[in-house]
Amino acid sequence: MAYCTQQDMIDRYGEEELIQLTDREQTGEIDATVLGAAIDDATGTMDAYLGTRYTLPLATVPAVLKRIGCDIARYLLHGNEAPESVADRNSVAIEFLQAVAKGDLDLAVGSTSQNSGGVAFESGTSAFGETENWP
Repeated sequence: MAYCTQQDMIDRYGEEELIQLTDREQTGEIDATVLGAAIDDATGTMDAYLGTRYTLPLATVPAVLKRIGCDIARYLLHGNEAPESVADRNSVAIEFLQAVAKGDLDLAVGSTSQNSGGVAFESGTSAFGETENWP
């Protein structure tokens, strides 16, 4: 489930900017495929962080995640030519997601994942046989 939509992006950044960032065929229109790919990539990035603390998909999407999804997607659309302000907003978004993943911030959206984010160990039999002859 995406955290933002094409309309969210238009509402935040304007149709003209999105045309400039997505219109590779010079049609004068937003290319929904290009924009959708950026939104999907942003969602994947967000899920990687949020999935360490919450069961996904979230039942409700807080407004802050909608904004963060838009900021990350916009940054991805700019590629290597992102203006400093766009890159800064992306950095702030990633820092927010890192804080959520570490448990420093809580989204207050319901069930958290049982995944502690740590390493799980399980003892078992030796893969190479008995170890009683080891010095």
